[in-house]
Formats: sequence, C-alpha cells, structure tokens
Amino acid sequence: MNIFVSSLSFRAKKEDLAELFAPYGEVTSARIIINRETRRSKGYGFVEMPNDQEGLAAISALNGAEHMGRTINVAQANDRPPKDE
Repeated sequence: MNIFVSSLSFRAKKEDLAELFAPYGEVTSARIIINRETRRSKGYGFVEMPNDQEGLAAISALNGAEHMGRTINVAQANDRPPKDE
C-alpha cells in the first residue's frame, strides 16, 4: 500500500518517516519529496507498506497525529496516471 503523508516538518528525514510507521508493520520504503531548485523538503512524502491491513491501521492511527511539532495528514495515496509514451 502506498501512503501519502503531508504537513511534515521540513526537518523530517526519510528515516524519521520509516520509524514513525514501523510500529504498525513492515515499511518497504519511505521518501520525502524534495524541491529540485532549493534542495529543501516540500513537506510531504510517501511510505510503502506491503500489507494493506497494516497500512490501513497506520493511516487510522497516524492521521491527525503530531510529529516533530506538526499535525500530519495521512491517507492512502492515489494511483499515478500512466505516463504517455
């Protein structure tokens, strides 16, 4: 399951994100989206969890929770539209 996390602290690192979700199950990847020009966090990221039940439990528990002084929003990520070839 791909999970979208927004309103992250600009100090948050991918390791912080993985650590936040780890109590709910296996985390296969965590990434923070970075602005290419400024090299700073955009304040959101994605977490991949292979087990959907664990992913849903994490979403339920963490949506609206405080992390690094910010109230985060957590939801199932929308599927990306296919790229035109």
